[in-house]
Amino acid sequence: MRLLRGAPHLMTPAEWIVLATVIGALALFISEKLSIDLVALLIALVLTLTGVITPQEAVAGFSDAATLTVAFMFVLSAALLRTGALSTIGPRLGPLFKTGEARGLAVFMLAIGAISAFINNTPIVAVFIPVAVQMARSARIHPGKLLIPLSFGTILGGTCTLIGTSTNIVVSGLAQKLGAPAIGMFQMAPMGLVFLLAGVAYMVFVGRHLLPGDGPAADDLGDLFGMGGYLTEIELLPGGSSVGLRIMDSPLVRDHEMDIIAIQRGDQRFNLPSGDTVLEAGDLLKVRCDVARIRAMKDRAQVSVRPGLRLADDDLRARGTTLVELVITASSPLEGKTLRSADLIRTYRAVPLAVRHREEVLHDRLHDVVLRSGDVVLAEVRSHYVGTLQRLQRGPDAPFAILARQDGIAAFDRRRFALVATAVAAVVVLASLDVLPVMVAALAAVVFVVLTGCLSMKDVYEAIEWKIVFLMAGSFSLGVAMHASGLDARLAGGVVDLLRDLGPVAVLSGLYLFTSLLTELMSNTATAALLTPIALQVAERLDTSPTPFLMAVAFAASASFMTPIGYQTNAMVYSAGRYRYVDFLKVGAPIHLIFWVLATLLLPVFYPL
Repeated sequence: MRLLRGAPHLMTPAEWIVLATVIGALALFISEKLSIDLVALLIALVLTLTGVITPQEAVAGFSDAATLTVAFMFVLSAALLRTGALSTIGPRLGPLFKTGEARGLAVFMLAIGAISAFINNTPIVAVFIPVAVQMARSARIHPGKLLIPLSFGTILGGTCTLIGTSTNIVVSGLAQKLGAPAIGMFQMAPMGLVFLLAGVAYMVFVGRHLLPGDGPAADDLGDLFGMGGYLTEIELLPGGSSVGLRIMDSPLVRDHEMDIIAIQRGDQRFNLPSGDTVLEAGDLLKVRCDVARIRAMKDRAQVSVRPGLRLADDDLRARGTTLVELVITASSPLEGKTLRSADLIRTYRAVPLAVRHREEVLHDRLHDVVLRSGDVVLAEVRSHYVGTLQRLQRGPDAPFAILARQDGIAAFDRRRFALVATAVAAVVVLASLDVLPVMVAALAAVVFVVLTGCLSMKDVYEAIEWKIVFLMAGSFSLGVAMHASGLDARLAGGVVDLLRDLGPVAVLSGLYLFTSLLTELMSNTATAALLTPIALQVAERLDTSPTPFLMAVAFAASASFMTPIGYQTNAMVYSAGRYRYVDFLKVGAPIHLIFWVLATLLLPVFYPL
């Protein structure tokens, strides 16, 4: 379908529909009112119902080679994580920070970048958040000094190869669908390595001084989350309204949003009691609630309020529990759920005490808090169950990463690591030599790791981040619609007309700058799908090679450094590092400008116009 392609006059109805869809999608992406995968599906639905694209084109993204490649790479990433290999890196790097923070940071970011060039960056960050926190505590530096570099390192490493991030695969796949040549396995490496080295140098010499945290982090998690006014002990007096009732039926729990963490009954102690435990007069309850509110109603509720609790390690050990910080991962099944529906007590034996969301610590109406990627939940857990939670976080679909001090690292399975590493290396070699398409090579590697027992088929299904798959499929429909309606040609014409007098390099520079600014506000994958058709049309109008313009979009769509919302890994470290929004702007703005200048100067050199 080609409706008045490139026409300089009035916009066609199809162009208006696609433009309105783009604007609506941008608003939803930025507002975060709906999840990004649902927005992508809405895009495909609207464009189909309005007749801009056919139903076949709307769902073609699900079977596209790029989408399948990303899905298969998630599986290979999960298989590598299961080997425990990455968990051994932290103890090896930790001593470097004791000999010099700058040296340790440089090696840390380069190591992360090298891994991220071949493994999806989201699970890498999930694995390395607790590792980085542990290294920071060991070196007596603030975790905030390492977590933004962790996120940036994965972003930079992902730009070095085709399979380093889903963004690159989206650009390559959509370009191929629209008639341009696909991106080779290492075609991005020259510019990607420049960005990686420049980014590491910036963080070592400048960026680390702009990061928050001038000393070691406080060890008392209760103080960090401001729990002084929210944890206390109360005694049930005879005749109280809750005496003789189950916990789940108690007015204290039902009407006052109180969580009962433990019950002391004479010489007996019940940690994390179940909801059907019957309360008795004289019970001493350890509770999470608004202490000021419970003091105000103590006579009516017929309870006696004890002095505030201490959360020292010795007290916790005596009670058989421990405090942990749980950071919600990007692929977590808990994302989008309220704490009530997540039911951490039953599912993970964890009582939520507070939630750090972005820059805010939440205590009130805790059960109604909707969990988002990057949120940190302070929870009290039975000590013997912490090991189970640590094993859960090493799974392919980990619900969270544990920031608390760990009792040990994952056992390194050398045989399994050798098998999975061989499979990943085979994908890289076969695809780079054009022996097999990258999708076929990745599929073969997935079959290999299953046949050799590295993963089960259940693990395969759980390893795939379906949110990204649906986002890619829906975003592909937007790219196809822009091309079919002619909106890409119209917008490209505007860009070229605006900068034509300055030359093609200026147009290339402008495209990189616009893409990099847009990706700060919305998903990098959606940005890539939106700008790729425009990049191809710009190249056609300038009568130049499309490669440098595709590269500009691919690199710029991953260059999200100034906000915590443009890239999943930034969102994951946001609350974990106790950052403020302005911290990303302060650290990210200079690197953003540096990369714009480097892209303007070097993209035409590495990828001639």
